[in-house]
Amino acid sequence: MTRRLISSGSELEARYGYSRAVVEGEWVFVAGTTGFDYAAGTIASDVAEQTRQTFHNIQDALAEAGASLADVVRARYTVADGADWDTVGSVIGEHFADTRPAATAIIAALIDPRMKVEIEVTARMRKEN
Repeated sequence: MTRRLISSGSELEARYGYSRAVVEGEWVFVAGTTGFDYAAGTIASDVAEQTRQTFHNIQDALAEAGASLADVVRARYTVADGADWDTVGSVIGEHFADTRPAATAIIAALIDPRMKVEIEVTARMRKEN
């Protein structure tokens, strides 16, 4: 089995020694992902927009691995301000209403004060029928 590393193109991955995602067999491990728009190099101030961009970034990593949000079995949500949880949770519901992965939510400060949400997922790719 070969390990495959997936990069978002963020300079932080090389600097801090991590990958956006790692594919190991049928498993895809997506690192904690924030709402930065890597193409524009920006991050929205609105928590709902950040959460949607976070899901966009996760979907890109999963797609490169050959998976999708429907394959996610585990999720961890970190929100910097507990007052934002309902908004973040609503956006999560938009993306995971049917998938409903096992999940944990944490309220904690994030590395960059502009970041309001970070999401980490694990997916198991389904075999073709």
